[in-house]
Amino acid sequence: MLGAVVTTSSMSVGSRCLWAEPGVGAVLTQHRTDPRLGPKILARLKKGEAPDAIVADLGKNEPNIGWRQLAVMAASGKGAFFHGAKILSTKNGKVGRDCVAIGNIIRNTAVVDDMVAAFEGSEDQPLAERLMRGIEAGQAAGGEWKQVKSAGLLVVDKESFPFVDLRVDLDPQPLAQLRYLWEMYQPSAELYVVRAVDPDAAPGAG
Repeated sequence: MLGAVVTTSSMSVGSRCLWAEPGVGAVLTQHRTDPRLGPKILARLKKGEAPDAIVADLGKNEPNIGWRQLAVMAASGKGAFFHGAKILSTKNGKVGRDCVAIGNIIRNTAVVDDMVAAFEGSEDQPLAERLMRGIEAGQAAGGEWKQVKSAGLLVVDKESFPFVDLRVDLDPQPLAQLRYLWEMYQPSAELYVVRAVDPDAAPGAG
């Protein structure tokens, strides 16, 4: 599985910043977000380009890249990140084992370090749970300076549609609400896949 999780102080972050494609990779594009970069980076991953090569090229050639913050994770487990020169707030990025984390407008750089540590320390859990624990650790370490308002969790697996796609578009405690949504959704996640690809085998009412 591949996926990403995000939270921020503006609304509807899940629709603008998260991108993932089965067997290809996952991308976060943040800070004065350009949603066009998500599909563009996934297309380059699909061609076999390495994450570090992609972000290095974008850093030199992409218009307005100075405003962007990127995280790229390939299906191979290789990751890379990029900070634009116009991002003046406290920021950090870290590539971990099968993960990469970034943050801007954060209270301290430990926010990103703790996200990676939490993800790496929960290998026995499903990917969506590991992502949730990661971002919850970042929030506990200080999170963003501003009041966060929205959050999103995206995980893809084998099918063309997401395995998990949950969003909190405007809430006083978006990560708590996202945790609630994930725990409600998790018991049925596999069932929804079965209903799509093999409905005759799905349990429940006809």
